[in-house]
Amino acid sequence: MSQPPDVQARRPGADLDEHLSLLRRRWLLLVGCVVVGGTAGLALMRLTPPAYTATTQVHVMPVGPQEPGNQVTARQREALNLDTEAQVAQSAVVAARAARELGVEATEPAEVTVPPNSAVLWISVTAADPRVSAAQSHAYAEAYLAHRRESALDALAAQQQVVLAKLKQVNAGIDAGIKELAGLAKGSPERTIALQRQGVLNRQAASLALKYDALRTVAVTPGAIISRAAPPAGPSAPSLPLYLGTGLMAGLLIGSAAAYARDRLDTRLRTAADVERLTGLPVLGDLSSPREDGVEHDLACAVVAACPGKRLLVKMLPAGLSASFAGEPLEIRAPLSVLDGSDVRDLARADAALLLVGLGRLRAEQVTAAAVRLGRHDLPIIGVVTATDVVPTFLPLLEPRPHTPLGKLVATGEFGVSVSAETTPMQALRQTLPGQQP
Repeated sequence: MSQPPDVQARRPGADLDEHLSLLRRRWLLLVGCVVVGGTAGLALMRLTPPAYTATTQVHVMPVGPQEPGNQVTARQREALNLDTEAQVAQSAVVAARAARELGVEATEPAEVTVPPNSAVLWISVTAADPRVSAAQSHAYAEAYLAHRRESALDALAAQQQVVLAKLKQVNAGIDAGIKELAGLAKGSPERTIALQRQGVLNRQAASLALKYDALRTVAVTPGAIISRAAPPAGPSAPSLPLYLGTGLMAGLLIGSAAAYARDRLDTRLRTAADVERLTGLPVLGDLSSPREDGVEHDLACAVVAACPGKRLLVKMLPAGLSASFAGEPLEIRAPLSVLDGSDVRDLARADAALLLVGLGRLRAEQVTAAAVRLGRHDLPIIGVVTATDVVPTFLPLLEPRPHTPLGKLVATGEFGVSVSAETTPMQALRQTLPGQQP
C-alpha cells in the first residue's frame, strides 16, 4: 500500500508568485493600511504649520595673500575653500551678529549650500513668517561678510606687526654693523666679514620693507550680495508629495507586514484554495460554490480514478458534519464500497480515505492531524472534498445505467461474465449482448 502524502502545510516562501498570491489573499487588509497611511499623511500635513524659506546669494571674494588655498576638484574649481566658508556662515558667531543687527534674542538656523563650480554661497532661512525669513537670511549674509572682513583685517594687522618687528630687528642690526665698521682697519679680514654681513642685512631690510608696504595696500573685499532675499510667495513646507508619499509608503509597509502576520497566524480553512495551500492535500471537488452541470459526474470520476481499491473510507471533518448543515444531501454515486467509519472494522478494510471538509469550521491543524492519524494506519488519502451548506452522500453504483455506450470496453472482453451484487454497469450490459457466452 502506498505511503500517505505529505500533508505539511505550505507556507509562503521566497518565490515572488507566493508573495503576490499572499497579498492578493489579504488585499483588503493591505489596501486598508495604505488608505489609512495616506489619510494620516494628509492629516499630518494639515496639522503642520506652514514654513517659508528665503535665500540670499553671496559672492565670496579673496581677501588677500593670507587666504587659505583650496584643492581644485571636479566639484570645486575656485581657489577659495567654500566648504569652510559655508560652515563659517552658519556658525554661532555669525548667528549672534545677525541677531544683534535684527535686535532679537535669537534667529532661526541658517542652511548654507554651495553650487558646484562656483564661488557663491546660498544662505537660506526657514521661518513661520515670510518677512522674517527674508530679513534673517539677509542679516546672515551681512553678518557673514562683516565677520569675514573683520577676520581678514585682523589677519593683515597681525602679519603687518610681524613684518614690522622683523624690519625693526634688521634695521637695528644694520646700525650695529655701521658702528662696528668704524672701528675696523681697512683691508682686514674682520672688516671684509662685517661688510658682507652689512650687505645681507640691507637686502633683508629692503625685502621686508616691500612686503610691509604690500600688506598695507591690500584691498580687503570679503564679497558681495548678488541676490537679496525676498519674502517668498508660498510656503516651502509642508510638502504634499512628501507627506502623502511618506504616508502611503508607511501604510504599504505596515500593510504588507500585517498581511504576512495575518496569513501566518490565520489557519482557518475558508476556501478550497486554503485547503490545498495550508494542508498540501489535493482538492478533488469543491461543492461550496454554486454547482454547474456535470460537477457531480466529474467528482465521481475523480474519486474513482484516485482510489487504488474498491473500498473508500469517507472521513467527515468535523464529526457530525452532515447533521450540522441544512439542505438536501447531494448524492454522488461511484462504483465503490463506501465506508463511513461507523463500523470498527472500516479503518482496517478501507483501501483509501477521502476527507470531507466543512469550510469555515476547521483549521489547517485539525485537517493535518486527521491526515496524520490515517497515515499511521498506512491508509493513503486520495484527496479532499470541500462543502459548506450541502454535504454529499457517497453511494455505491450497483444498478445499471440506461443508454451507457459500450465502446471498446465491450469488444475487448476485459470484464467477467458473471453478475453479482457488486457487478458494474459495464459488466451487466455486456451480458446482454447477443452471441456472448456466460
